[in-house]
Amino acid sequence: MIILAQDEVRFGRITDIRSCWAPKGIRPKVPKQVVRTFVYAYAAVCMDLGKMTSLILPYANTDMMNLFLEEVSNDFKEHFVIILVDGARGHRSHDLILTPMA
Repeated sequence: MIILAQDEVRFGRITDIRSCWAPKGIRPKVPKQVVRTFVYAYAAVCMDLGKMTSLILPYANTDMMNLFLEEVSNDFKEHFVIILVDGARGHRSHDLILTPMA
């Protein structure tokens, strides 16, 4: 039996118009465009083995969590795994697949 700590995080960008310096007499044109682009990094770490599994996925939802759990299952298939998670909605879904996926 091994214990893993797991979490996911959102990375992305939001473009926002801000003041900027320009030489006197020049007024830069900056079109206004708000862009929201995100990806989610999922990771699980086993401190005892010094091993980690991670995936970069497009969403944070139950389907992506199931995909991540399948990856963890493949990476740690020789162990019985207990994963510590927080109370995020995707971690409490009744649609999570928690059986071995070997």
